Amino acid sequence: MDNNKDKAPKAEQMTDNDFAPEIADNLEEVVDSPETEPNEVETLTMQLEATQEALEKEKKEYLFLMAEFDNYRKRVTKEKAEIIKNGAEKVLAGILPIVDDFERGLKATKDAENADSVREGMELIYNKLIKYLESNGVKAMDSTGKDFDPELHEAIASIPAPSEDLKGKVIDTTQTGYTINDKVLRHAKVAVGE
Repeated sequence: MDNNKDKAPKAEQMTDNDFAPEIADNLEEVVDSPETEPNEVETLTMQLEATQEALEKEKKEYLFLMAEFDNYRKRVTKEKAEIIKNGAEKVLAGILPIVDDFERGLKATKDAENADSVREGMELIYNKLIKYLESNGVKAMDSTGKDFDPELHEAIASIPAPSEDLKGKVIDTTQTGYTINDKVLRHAKVAVGE
């Protein structure tokens, strides 16, 4: 089976000269044959010329198609690289106003003596950040009290369960996990009851 592949000429390497000797040999046999009429020779010659023209036309169309496909492939590769390069631009531009809020908050709390007002400012900025993340499909996982799921959680500790119904469940979440469009962005680090 592999021998036939090696013997067959590749489409892009074929030329008119690959077909012409074979056709010419067949034409000579027909012309030299005593049964051949002169009118038949002219017909075969015309058929040969028509076949060569059709072959040339198909060859040009094939080369044009290959060039067009190569251009398409290069364009798609370039567009994909551009998307990857600038994909985070929109997300990062949306975070900049939150950074500005942090800077203003740090300046305002530099001389603040009231911890409650500082905390209130931090909560406002935190809520703004969470709202922005949710608008981009990022959601916090609610893990504490749920069944341990290795697809969502990373167990960092195993602790005795306070009650029998908490065995195999998440007792404490030490680091919140996040999903983006229902795909895990970061696993929650949890302590599991045993």
